Amino acid sequence: MSFLGIDIGTSGCKASVFSETGEALAFAYDEYDMVKPRPGWLELDPAEVWTRVKRTIARAVKGAPQNPVTALAVSSMGESMVAVSRDRRILGTSLLLIDRRGEEYLPLLSSRIGAEALYRINGNVLGIQFSLPKLMWIRDHTPEVYSGAWKFLLWSGFVSFMLGADPVVDYSLANRTLLFDVDAGGWSAEIAGAAGIDLGKLPDPVPAGARIGTVSGPIADELGLGRGTAIVAGCHDQCANAVGCGVTEDGLGMSGMGTYLTIVPVFSGRKPPERMMRLGLNTEHHAAPGRFVSFIYNQGGLLLKWYRDTFARAERDAAVREGRDIYAELIREIPPGPSSVVVLPHFTVTGPPEFITDSSGVIAGLKVETTRGDILKGVMEGVVFYHKALVDASAECGITLRELRAVGGGSKSDAWLQISADILGRPLVRTRVSEAGCLGVALLAAAGTGAFRSLEEGVRTMVSLGERFEPEPARQRLYAERFEKYRALWPLMRDYLRK
Repeated sequence: MSFLGIDIGTSGCKASVFSETGEALAFAYDEYDMVKPRPGWLELDPAEVWTRVKRTIARAVKGAPQNPVTALAVSSMGESMVAVSRDRRILGTSLLLIDRRGEEYLPLLSSRIGAEALYRINGNVLGIQFSLPKLMWIRDHTPEVYSGAWKFLLWSGFVSFMLGADPVVDYSLANRTLLFDVDAGGWSAEIAGAAGIDLGKLPDPVPAGARIGTVSGPIADELGLGRGTAIVAGCHDQCANAVGCGVTEDGLGMSGMGTYLTIVPVFSGRKPPERMMRLGLNTEHHAAPGRFVSFIYNQGGLLLKWYRDTFARAERDAAVREGRDIYAELIREIPPGPSSVVVLPHFTVTGPPEFITDSSGVIAGLKVETTRGDILKGVMEGVVFYHKALVDASAECGITLRELRAVGGGSKSDAWLQISADILGRPLVRTRVSEAGCLGVALLAAAGTGAFRSLEEGVRTMVSLGERFEPEPARQRLYAERFEKYRALWPLMRDYLRK
């Protein structure tokens, strides 16, 4: 018996088979390209992605022939939707969160609903990235797709539906549409009415981990799955990552160290909306029953990639040819103490609390003796300083963080984990399973079909933790002083950068 976790991302899909003890038995990955029909438009071709997803699932299943898959679940990016017919035909393309279509509807939504009312219902701050303004654009600009669609499915629900499940959406992904009532656990007639959206075209919301069907016979035969393989409702990919590293209880948080560094704290009960809104923090159902999450994020690995490509392009190319880890080599150059430079990580649009679009990155303190190692460490520190400001401020909302579990490419770096622990003043623990998202939904599949009495029992059984990085008191004190210099930089330069 084994469990299959599937993850659908913006640029690729993953599938991993896990044993009942959490051992990774097989893994497969495939990529696909974003489609850019014109400037500002970015979408996926659902038919092409579905073909790649099936191929990925088949490869993963074939890699674990001795352990037949009994249940599966799917995690996915949020916001983007796919229009389908009742007989499982794909209609139209899938607009990605970074697609600008629908931007013209934001003033209308703001005036009809209001920011505070929207947050009290849905737990999000109005923005172009969500599904609702894009649905309004589809309704008005491609009416044949809107009228012909039976359901608009989020990607987790779309893949599950194409495998044979009922057309549903879990609470965490439903939240990313802006149409979901967080407290009621259902669609908001008030928001849909203000936007002119037909709620009949949306799937039924269900809790993550609910059993939603079985893989159809023909699809099971095509992919090498057993007929009757159970399908369980998955969740938003950030929630799946959190479950996959055991972050299901109050006081724990996930630190996703990828292209963006995202801290996901877990908490019980809704927090004061006015305070959450002031900090730009959303409220979303976690995949763990009775828990909520929020997202603290900004540029992370994206800036290390910029540094690598700007300061070490030739070394990067040589490392690729010779199969070496260029990041590990560059990090060996960083100084032992805090950097002599302070970096403002505004290289592109920032995350909460301000979601700044009209700034730019700053490296302050450059001198003739500054080394590129100083600059690299300044970049790493600046990324964590950005998060520290919001991690500390979130305490006033009643969100506490006593420990972080690290996943993603950046979590492979001992140096970055120690920098994070010293700046944040909280221990970071590395997980042993690199594909935490796939493990998270595999856990949902296991618990949802009775392999464990609860998700928590499954986490205790299947999640394995690795090295622990504790804050070092002397460095903590140095970074506390450095943090004050960092905090002064944006207020001092705000007007200048905006000009």
